Amino acid sequence: MKSSIIIIAAFLAVGSGLAQTNGLEWLNVRDFGASGSKFETTAATTDGSNQITVANAGDLKVGQGVMVSKASPRFTEGQLWGPRKDYAKSNPAGDLVKMRGYDGSAGSWVVYVLDVPAGSSNVFRWTDDLGRTWHEKIPITGDWQPLGGGIEVYFGKHDWEAGYTATFVARDQLITTIEKIEGNVLTLKDAATRSVKDAVVRHNDTVALQAAVDRAIKEKKNVMVPIGNYRLSGPIKVNNASAIVIEGQSAVDTVLDISEGRGSCFSLKEGTEVTLRNFMMIGHMGFEGRDQAGVMRTLGGTAVWGFYFKHCNAVGISNTERVLVENCHARRMSAECFYSAGRARSGTHEPKAYTKAITYERCSVIDCARNAFNNNDMAENTSVLYCRIVDVGGCTWEGASRFVRFIGNYVRNAGTVAMGNIRSRSEAFEVLPSGQHIIADNVFESFIPYGGCAIRAAGGALQVIIRNNLFVNFGSSAIELTCATGVRDLPAGIGTITGNIIDMTAAATNAVKRTAIEVSASDVIVSDNQIYTRGEADPLVTAIKLKEPALNLNVHDNLIRNCGTGIVTACSDGLVDKVIDAQTFERAVAPHGIAFERRRSHQYRGWSLEWLNGAAAKSVSTIESFDPETLRFKLTNPCGMKERDRFQVYPSRGANWTIHNNIITGCQHPAVLDSHGSDTSFFRDNIIERGYVTNATQAIVVTGKFKLIDNYSAGFDEKKSDASTKQ
Repeated sequence: MKSSIIIIAAFLAVGSGLAQTNGLEWLNVRDFGASGSKFETTAATTDGSNQITVANAGDLKVGQGVMVSKASPRFTEGQLWGPRKDYAKSNPAGDLVKMRGYDGSAGSWVVYVLDVPAGSSNVFRWTDDLGRTWHEKIPITGDWQPLGGGIEVYFGKHDWEAGYTATFVARDQLITTIEKIEGNVLTLKDAATRSVKDAVVRHNDTVALQAAVDRAIKEKKNVMVPIGNYRLSGPIKVNNASAIVIEGQSAVDTVLDISEGRGSCFSLKEGTEVTLRNFMMIGHMGFEGRDQAGVMRTLGGTAVWGFYFKHCNAVGISNTERVLVENCHARRMSAECFYSAGRARSGTHEPKAYTKAITYERCSVIDCARNAFNNNDMAENTSVLYCRIVDVGGCTWEGASRFVRFIGNYVRNAGTVAMGNIRSRSEAFEVLPSGQHIIADNVFESFIPYGGCAIRAAGGALQVIIRNNLFVNFGSSAIELTCATGVRDLPAGIGTITGNIIDMTAAATNAVKRTAIEVSASDVIVSDNQIYTRGEADPLVTAIKLKEPALNLNVHDNLIRNCGTGIVTACSDGLVDKVIDAQTFERAVAPHGIAFERRRSHQYRGWSLEWLNGAAAKSVSTIESFDPETLRFKLTNPCGMKERDRFQVYPSRGANWTIHNNIITGCQHPAVLDSHGSDTSFFRDNIIERGYVTNATQAIVVTGKFKLIDNYSAGFDEKKSDASTKQ
């Protein structure tokens, strides 16, 4: 009880400067000039003058930071993305593309995107609303040319035909400090560059908060932030802290407002231990702007994301060893709300400093344009616990990181919990894998606005457990473990999906085709799940889909009710992209259901390859090997294959699939075994009951090599309705 009283006293001692909490001193940000005030007023500015006249000086004080809108219009340095064939490449635009004429009348924060399509050297298109509308096919004149509103663009001489995209950010905000107040006249540290009568002056507490944090780090103290609205123009940097707690007085009323700023509310870099607690963090782009914050469909350069140019997020972490973020809440963030990127272990190498533990507990992300939680690194031991994620336009969680726990969270109308996305075929990931996750005890409701399914393991994720989650009124696909790979991916695999209850009853009127559980990765157990729709069987719903060429699948003791399709098996197609010689070819990137396998794998040695079209259609070749370095397949014998020929692969020695002891009732297509199968593919001891559907004619449909043993079907009275074989 005594320690609790001391803590409360510390938060109440707003003017005392220092307080004692469990033997640690606390700094109060108010003593560093932070206003915590929402006050704003209009002002008249004069071009070239550092004096402005405000309508009301209010609580403004000398030494405080301010943001003055409309007072300093300017373009930031442009970026040039491309050529298109080079992924994610950008450099300063320099003299190749220039813009001029922005005076603030077009808006206080405008992003101009100028897109030169690949294959064209004399036209461009442009947008000023992050890709929602485009002004098409504007000739490149080689001189300054108008875009409207006094704004002009210049394209220099260049090989534009390779495809490029130029981006420019225009802002009119003057960020400065008050040096003198005389009545309603403020003297600022910096001069305005535009004369206006209706500028808006707001507090800027960034510098004051930074000063408190810097001193606390230097003197090994903590920071207390009283109730208030703290406007930010940029991040509060927490650099190289040995141990610091930065705590708000109230998670509801201690507000960090970066709606006029850019960057993270808190930016953590290096250091040993940081705790952030009890903050509300507000940005400037919500769920309705998810299309503008997302990847832009450019015709020139690639990998251009809207949130790069109007960027705000709650917390950014880089190589801080231990981080706790507790009871912090993000609203209207354009980028990844809680984000980590830094060094990590690689193979047997361990860097001197990297992130070893991040915990997010009792946080929330609501009404945000992009991802809720995101590790773009292999940071270890990230835990997202008991959080609320609602109306999020990007991923709920996206993580290439290791040893992740996503537990006890509530998710509605938010994107995929995405495991993997490692985008590397480095041998280091064959020594120390990444992507290990436990996704447990969560509730998912409604639909997925981004990513296609609620939970997905892909792109190198190994050792994944998805257990005891609830899905309510679910209008999207639910769970997917996929072997799909591009040229920079290793396949995912080794997973367990168990104990989930998945209600696929779509509450929305615009229901779509969806699958509760889809598995194309190898070494997966799917057990003890309930999958159903309420009422009549929904023809748009598939309960469990299993796709070749996965190996070692054990699917058992699942209860499936009132779905269009109960359990279905299917094949994945590949496409020849390049023929090297009569026996060797490269697989096209898409479709990518046939994985570019790992070095430590079967490498398709001795597998069968069936040609689906072309000169070799309906014939079967044998794969001699797959080279995981060159990504080339080699056949044992020459074949008349051509580019764009389609094929499927399957093991000659057995896939090791067992589908057993499941109950399937009330489904229009209870069991459809529509894949190659193998000598070790079993469908046994399943109960299949017709239920109330009137258009279910067959209990089991078999087109491949499956052994059917001791299955029991009831209610199928039509001829050959128990099992039909179409070989």
